[in-house]
Amino acid sequence: MSSRNRPAAPTAAWTPPSETEQLLHEATLRGDFAGQLRALAGAELFVAAPRAEVDDQPDMVFWRPQQLPKGLVARPVLTRGMLPPWHPEWVFHRISLRWAAEFHWNDHRLLLAVNAGTPGQVLLPTTPEHRAWWLRAYTENERGTNDRFVALRHGPLHGPLAFGLACGGHLAFRNGVPWNDVGSVYSGYAEELETLRDSWGITDRAGWRKQLDALLDGRNSPPEPDFALKVREELRIGRGAVPSPDEWRETAAGHAQDLGAGPAAVRRIEELVRRIVRYEARFRADGLLAPDGRVRRTVAYDYGRAVNLARWGLSARFCAPPEAEQAIVHAGALARSAYGSWQDYSAGYALGRVLRFDGEEYGPFHEQNIAAHRVLTEHEGSPWRNLPWR
Repeated sequence: MSSRNRPAAPTAAWTPPSETEQLLHEATLRGDFAGQLRALAGAELFVAAPRAEVDDQPDMVFWRPQQLPKGLVARPVLTRGMLPPWHPEWVFHRISLRWAAEFHWNDHRLLLAVNAGTPGQVLLPTTPEHRAWWLRAYTENERGTNDRFVALRHGPLHGPLAFGLACGGHLAFRNGVPWNDVGSVYSGYAEELETLRDSWGITDRAGWRKQLDALLDGRNSPPEPDFALKVREELRIGRGAVPSPDEWRETAAGHAQDLGAGPAAVRRIEELVRRIVRYEARFRADGLLAPDGRVRRTVAYDYGRAVNLARWGLSARFCAPPEAEQAIVHAGALARSAYGSWQDYSAGYALGRVLRFDGEEYGPFHEQNIAAHRVLTEHEGSPWRNLPWR
């Protein structure tokens, strides 16, 4: 089988912006229709839409045909690496090859145009037979978009912005999005609005900015973990050795009492110290901490989420790129001042997350932390391998 058209005279100077476009381009040059479908089956695809239209009907996708050269007509989609620069009034729906295959194609003369008008253009026939091949490819290659390392070759790779984006690496990996993208889309516009509303209570710019400032100030997470960790660090500095868990627990409880905490609050501090000791032991066993390592602060969990909240706000059109980039750079600077290495930062992020959500189940929250840490510390293309902490 073959796709109906090939890209028009692709130039040798064109560099595919990510692995998806690379795989698609190589398959097209080989005349490999099955290879094209394999690349598309594992890719996110995007349909452009006027923002006002999506705001009015967020559950509807109006996928309009587009006139192409030579009298061809197609419904256009873009892969993530080919998305245009951010625009306040143009947004994107995120779809899949399966969604496209199941779309009501009432005129089979229409084509599916992937990255139309670019060196990576691919035009696919849309007959029922062809769309059956799309579905088969999607089924055979189906995989979740989560838990994978993705980068854009034209995204920030060096400098303060790249460093800040790298501090958001845990969530970028978890969500399967490029770690170094500050652009038109994080997931999809309507998805972004729904997630911000349901998970953060954010429905407008003011609410987004309030939450972002709380994260940058380290006020989103509870203060007790960093209080307890600070007590241990003060004991270590004062005595020249890491205190025993019992000494740490008793001292932290005493400090809490001195600050006016009641009996119930003191007991919570004591149990918190015990929980941290157990989590750190598990972190060492799983390679997140060195054999003699310990966590000094958990504020990394706020800073890492601040990076992603800035990106979500940009995708939701609650801010423009300069404001998002400023927040990301600021988060990176705060992280750099609070920690001494990517490993220390990652351990702080992980502890902050599991103390809040895991309940010592060592379930998905812990497992996701470990998976992200391993990839970000070991993948040759990871910013943690290529951006120095100091």
